[in-house]
Amino acid sequence: MALAKAYSFQAAAFFGWLGGTLVAISIGDLVGRKSYGCDIVFRVIKLNIKDGVAELAGEDMRLCADAPIEDLVIIAGEERENYEKKQKELEAYSTKLFRQDYQLLKAKREYTATNGYRGRQAYFEMPGRVLHIDGDPYYLKKCLRVYEKLNVPVLGKYVKEEEMANVVPELIKHVRPDILVLTGHDAYMKNKGPEDDLKAYRHSAHFIRTVKEVRYHIPHLDQLVIFAGACQSHFELLIRAGANFASSPTRVNIHALDPVYVVSKISYLPFTEYVNVWDVLHNTLSGTDGLGGVETRGLLRTGMPYKL
Repeated sequence: MALAKAYSFQAAAFFGWLGGTLVAISIGDLVGRKSYGCDIVFRVIKLNIKDGVAELAGEDMRLCADAPIEDLVIIAGEERENYEKKQKELEAYSTKLFRQDYQLLKAKREYTATNGYRGRQAYFEMPGRVLHIDGDPYYLKKCLRVYEKLNVPVLGKYVKEEEMANVVPELIKHVRPDILVLTGHDAYMKNKGPEDDLKAYRHSAHFIRTVKEVRYHIPHLDQLVIFAGACQSHFELLIRAGANFASSPTRVNIHALDPVYVVSKISYLPFTEYVNVWDVLHNTLSGTDGLGGVETRGLLRTGMPYKL
């Protein structure tokens, strides 16, 4: 209750722009930054009274940022509805592409499992199991909903980026997943150094350290498939640390659901086949500018007989 009162007090103290009018800003509001032409929609996650600064998290992009309160434009009403509608259309399109790929793979598996359709025999499938670690509980919920739609077996855990290296290796021992996703928020800050300077990134060092800790115990890339990174993460160092797939080759923002589409494709690709990196990335919302990876074996196994 005290926390709720504190947030109410903070919200009442700050004002942003809505259609040319100053209105109170609250935790959870959707906003854009005037100085950036409102190019990205953010969610307000914290309001700092002393400095007059808001901490922001991308609503659909895995990006975190700070901004002066007076620079914020509130996105509400019809504008918010249009934005949410557009995002749902993008997600639906990517899901449709995944399902098309799945149906093609399924037809191929049925042909192989039933010896060319001669003497049909019911079979069952065991897709790769995912452990999804996310530094944002809001994104985690969104991702888990999509995993459910795609019928991917998953366990999701909210862990702050700076705590992942200490928490994840122990989780791996208990869960024993086939795929590990390490994601959350990140950002490359030009004012803190060039692209090859790890200190210029908000959370890349945490992701890299976690990948290294996990690979110390499970070094083989096909024994545990790892996706690591968020918006503008240090792609090259994540891959060198042992990630199969990572973000972001050109330091662009990636969509909150991109890790889901990448690992879902691997989860349902037969273990006898290797992932074509382009085939995996073309269904994502960020493409090869935001995501990259290395050859990786699929994880799906087919068995029979299947008894109802």
